[in-house]
Amino acid sequence: MIQLKHYFIFLLFLVFSIKAFAQNGTIKGIVNDVYTNEPLAGVTITIQRINQTAVTDSAGHYSISNLPPGLYNLSVYFLGYKPKSVSEVQVTNSRAALVNIVLEADAKSLGEVEVRASSYKPDETPLSLRTIGVAEIKRNPGGNRDISKVVQSLPGVGQPVSFRNDIIIRGGAPNENRFYLDDIEIPNLNHFTTQGSSGGPVGMINVDFINQVDFYSGAFPANRGNALSSVFQFKQKDGRSDRQAASFTIGATDLAVSAEGPISKKTTYFASIRRSYLQFLFKALDLPFLPTYNDLQFKIKTKIDSKNEISFLGLGAIDRFKLNTQANDTEAKQYILANLATNKQDNYTLGVAYKHFRAKGFTTVALSRNYLNNTTVKYFDNNEDLPKKIDYGSTEAENKLRVENADKYEEWKISYGANFETARYTTDTYNLTPYSETVNYTSKLNILKYGFYGQVSRGFFNENLTLSVGVRGDGSDFSALTSNPFKQLSPRFSAAYNLTSSLSINFNTGLYYQLPAYTVLGYRNPDGNLSNKSVKYISSYHTVLGLEYNTNANLRFTIEGFYKQYYNYPVIAFQGDTVNLANLGGDFGVVGNEQVIGLKGGRSYGLEFLAQQRLNKGFYGIVAITLVRSEFKDKHDNYVPSAWDSRYILSLTAGKVFKRNWELGAKLRFSGGAPYTPYDVPFSAEKTNWLIYPQGTFDYDQLNTLRLGNFYQFDLRLDKKYPFKKWNLNFYVDIQNITNNVYNGVPYLDVVKDVNGAPVTDPTDPTRWQMKSVNNESGNIVPTLGVILEL
Repeated sequence: MIQLKHYFIFLLFLVFSIKAFAQNGTIKGIVNDVYTNEPLAGVTITIQRINQTAVTDSAGHYSISNLPPGLYNLSVYFLGYKPKSVSEVQVTNSRAALVNIVLEADAKSLGEVEVRASSYKPDETPLSLRTIGVAEIKRNPGGNRDISKVVQSLPGVGQPVSFRNDIIIRGGAPNENRFYLDDIEIPNLNHFTTQGSSGGPVGMINVDFINQVDFYSGAFPANRGNALSSVFQFKQKDGRSDRQAASFTIGATDLAVSAEGPISKKTTYFASIRRSYLQFLFKALDLPFLPTYNDLQFKIKTKIDSKNEISFLGLGAIDRFKLNTQANDTEAKQYILANLATNKQDNYTLGVAYKHFRAKGFTTVALSRNYLNNTTVKYFDNNEDLPKKIDYGSTEAENKLRVENADKYEEWKISYGANFETARYTTDTYNLTPYSETVNYTSKLNILKYGFYGQVSRGFFNENLTLSVGVRGDGSDFSALTSNPFKQLSPRFSAAYNLTSSLSINFNTGLYYQLPAYTVLGYRNPDGNLSNKSVKYISSYHTVLGLEYNTNANLRFTIEGFYKQYYNYPVIAFQGDTVNLANLGGDFGVVGNEQVIGLKGGRSYGLEFLAQQRLNKGFYGIVAITLVRSEFKDKHDNYVPSAWDSRYILSLTAGKVFKRNWELGAKLRFSGGAPYTPYDVPFSAEKTNWLIYPQGTFDYDQLNTLRLGNFYQFDLRLDKKYPFKKWNLNFYVDIQNITNNVYNGVPYLDVVKDVNGAPVTDPTDPTRWQMKSVNNESGNIVPTLGVILEL
């Protein structure tokens, strides 16, 4: 063991001492028309600041060689097409950087085209769209290459507790978001996902295969339905077409192996597999829980010819959560062991997308299947010889077909399509509760979902004014209240006007619908009947107004005001009381498998500011400020703060790229404290109740009347890249919460114990335990050393 340690130290010394080979890198690719896929000849690609250029040949190919390793920005210009910029292309010696580019024809008269590296802003979505590049994801301090954590640097995104990846957008619940991997919808992003919501502790997607993330916090395009707060479009790269390549990554919590390359002249692939080592680390630290996760991701793409291509992709995970019952030497560990259950989850998404290009546009046909199997078990005293308190098993399976068309006729852009889905939900639920009869039911639910959409966009006054109008309709055969898509008709309108070549004013309004989760739809009463037939599609009416200013120095400023009005949010029977479902979803477990007793509304509104500096002279950064109010109606029909009403959020991210491939980044997050509900201490203290539910029941007569303290966290990250002739070696040190700030979450409710660890009876009432409040502290310095080897 000592010899191995010395060998490892010697290896590190050797690596840091070797001078990297001084070979040069290459950027190459192909440029096509976005609608027809025709290769474009004569396109000029320029590397910003060094003014090294290339021009595409007759097949649309280009190549720029003799580049030192590092990050580069590209400017792309072609007469008659909109100029485009590509930020932060990573160049190494061992691999050519493959950058394929699509351009859109410009309706402006050719004499008035201005070359400006502007932001990516589709006509259909002129605001509330943020684009994240792969370099931003990989280097984000405290992000650990996890997309969900990186998104928290953007305006409008809430700051959940540090061990969760819940995506909270503009005061909406975590279940209000939709995710697309290329053209395939995926139900969630995270391991150990909360069923009925979308959060979890660790992301599933391998960022090495992501080109770009488009994040819509409003103004959703009409082809993306069933979302109330946001839509995420993860655009994957294609596998390499020139050579085989592989990489090995040791991260904060897992090991990953990936490979990519050509299968044939027309077919490429990439694939990765990842396994966590958290269970070994947690056991060594004597923690009371042992999580293990594994995931697999792949894509195979065949370019049949210049007008047809097909892609097969997959994403799956195997998650296991066990208890370490030997780690029980403190009250905190005993409390955790008393309340956490064991959990098993398996999920996958498989999809195929076919794209056909025509003279004026293209058609996309996407067919996919996703599946979730979720099992949770909890025994009294964690003893398998005793009865179960929780025995939950559930599956969700969806089969989806979408047909989408996009066409351009001179100044007009037209998109239209339809979707059809079948879904099957099953559950066997047993839950012993102190506040109602034992929940014990079996349910099977088969439903159909269908929808259609259309959108038209056009520029006026030489493209200075752009208008877009769209509509979609969605329906389901779940009940008569959901079956007619014209009752869920979702109109939307956007306008953008260029006040100057740099400054624009943008507006959007729209009505959006989302079907409640299967856990809600499939709930059955003690008679075995579906008891939530009264639910409707939840709807949210958005209005957004904003200004955007862009400079030629890759600097962008935006300010947006937003207002969202919610309708028909389910209110469920919960812990012996009632609560609006919009307040739930930020913790582990299952959300929504309760009786719906009514439908109520809510609202959120606020102001966002963004200053984003793309890489320029070695510097980059984001300043994001959000002021938000989020309120939903309680059982008395009064607006009260929701669980996501943090009021103010600040995120500062900045970094510097130094010579010799060193990079330093920092991120500061600050947000107001979230509301929470106090405990019903007398009810919780009853001995029979505490035996079943030893963590306290909330008093929903006082819903969200208390508020936590402010949250802040400061993270640092240092990267060093060694570009050798045939391989690359990257090291990074990521330090989360470097100030060691301790954050107090919602306090625990626990029983008072004597010196022998036995609970103490309340001296005033022998039927109750004596209770105490225990601080729920989190926040330690979390250093991570990561190693990435690329071959």
